Amino acid sequence: MTQMTVQPATQQHILLIDDEPGILTEVSLLLTLSGMPQVATLSDSRQVIPYLSEHPVSVVILDWVMPHVTGGELLQKLTADFPQLPVMVMTAMGDVETAVKCMRQGAFDFLTKPVDPNRLVASVQKALQVSDLGQQNKILKDYLLADRLGDPDAFSGIITNSKKMRCIFQYIEAISSSRQPVLITGETGVGKELIARAVHRVSGVPGPFVSLNAAGLDDFMFSDTLFGHKKGAFTGADSKRDGLISAAAGGTLFLDEIGDLSLASQIKLLRLLQEREYYRIGSDLMLKSDARFIAASNMDFKALRAAGKFRNDLYFRLCTHEFRVPPLRERLEDVGPLVEFFVRSFALQQGKPVPAVSPGLIAALEQCSFSGNVRELHNLVHDAVTRNDSGIIDVCDFVGLKPVPARSSKSGADGEENPSFSAVFRKFPTILQIEELLIGEAMKRTNGNQTAAAELLGVARPTLSKRLSRERL
Repeated sequence: MTQMTVQPATQQHILLIDDEPGILTEVSLLLTLSGMPQVATLSDSRQVIPYLSEHPVSVVILDWVMPHVTGGELLQKLTADFPQLPVMVMTAMGDVETAVKCMRQGAFDFLTKPVDPNRLVASVQKALQVSDLGQQNKILKDYLLADRLGDPDAFSGIITNSKKMRCIFQYIEAISSSRQPVLITGETGVGKELIARAVHRVSGVPGPFVSLNAAGLDDFMFSDTLFGHKKGAFTGADSKRDGLISAAAGGTLFLDEIGDLSLASQIKLLRLLQEREYYRIGSDLMLKSDARFIAASNMDFKALRAAGKFRNDLYFRLCTHEFRVPPLRERLEDVGPLVEFFVRSFALQQGKPVPAVSPGLIAALEQCSFSGNVRELHNLVHDAVTRNDSGIIDVCDFVGLKPVPARSSKSGADGEENPSFSAVFRKFPTILQIEELLIGEAMKRTNGNQTAAAELLGVARPTLSKRLSRERL
């Protein structure tokens, strides 16, 4: 399998074309000082097409009036041959007719010389985002059609057979070159931090993965932990604290439980995301951040925003790339592999022989709702392995196991409601799974008495013994 090459967002290439050397120097310097270091310049418009055929370019900025090949001719050629490439036009001709002509030909923006620096930088940043998203969509489309992963090792810590999870992995690889924030949603215990670490690994950033749980932090604690403080900033500040933003330099900052953040802290985080600038508490020295931001929450952001508990502008800043991790009940094919993995891991940790897993156990577990998701399954298996000494992990080893209590409206002869087949079995079971489940339940109810269990099942005792022997093989 071919390894995917990741190009960091700081490598996004801007091509500036103008026949005036002074304009090239001035604009390229402005863009460089604004955090866009990869700016190439050409003064001869005839070199543009050959250059584009040999270099990956994210945005083109061109003059409208040039010798040899005019801006109008270039724009027409670029929009035809490179339709995904944003092209911005700069010209001293500020008339409406020229502007309309440019936009009709497919220009991303039209800027009049002398160009306003703030307008230029803002427009280029927007064009880079459009280019970035276009590239990610193309990569994602290729991945989904090919159904492959460029770097499967980055996801090796996540045990799954789920197609839904594989689609998330493909999406993560598609956005790997972006440095825009990522928002991960999903219920408690689905593994959002594991996914965040995978995003970090795939992105190829050289810096560390730094995590902060925002739950329960007031505004001061959040600011001090994230931004740090200057020595003497407040009582007890006996030394300088750099903060987690500094620790995550060149890497990834993971903000867990972001939905619990106070409104005052949300404003500070919004500024950090927008400007990439921050101040330590008690300091007037502005600092820059180049960390990649990943946020996660188990909350409903639509409801939070409607209630005024989460800022709309912060949400839309965070959700440039957003995906939901499905709960375990929506990927039941993962129950078996997870149980096998947990059983082996816990047995080895405790220095015990690795017990076998009864097939009936997996069938029983697949009927559980798992409100705590993978974390709940993890804890159940840990407890079962710790207490088990029979060499076989079965339903009877799971204390507090609660299958889905769904029942139909029909009543049986004893007056109790009979569960419908589809309600009891969330995933259609095999005959072997039903057999193992029945045997396991009968043995549990009779405390391991095979004669009594055989009577419950309506089979002869030798038949039951043979089934149990087959199960232990």
